[in-house]
Amino acid sequence: MAFGRTRGTDDFQAGVAPVSSGESGGLTAFIDQGSSFEGKLSFKDTVRIDGHFSGEITSENTLVVGESGVIEADILSQVVIVSGTIHGNVTASRKVVLHKTAELQGDVETPCLVVEEGAVLNGKLNMAAAAPRKPHQLKAMDGGAGTGEKL
Repeated sequence: MAFGRTRGTDDFQAGVAPVSSGESGGLTAFIDQGSSFEGKLSFKDTVRIDGHFSGEITSENTLVVGESGVIEADILSQVVIVSGTIHGNVTASRKVVLHKTAELQGDVETPCLVVEEGAVLNGKLNMAAAAPRKPHQLKAMDGGAGTGEKL
């Protein structure tokens, strides 16, 4: 996929490459290596960060942190894919993927976590958003003790 950079615009000079994509869910912005931003970032589709970002990130889709990406922010997204560094808490409603070069210093809340060998995660993990166990599954685990019920 080619990035739609337009020379001479402020976005290009700042290191943000807007991407024109006719399909929903496509890459909409790219913060390039060597760029540094501070503030609140909110987006609907997919954003890739290879530079430095400090602040707060909210997404309705996917955040990709490249190998050279450094994020100092709390993140709220559906999917977070990390190859770089995050210092902050991550809440992902669908999935967090930590590739082998990832370093995440903070708490993670997600129903699905994928961790490659070599990735670093220092923080608490809460997967409570995953499907809760049904009462009959819990009884089967403890043998139905004290219930007098046949399983």
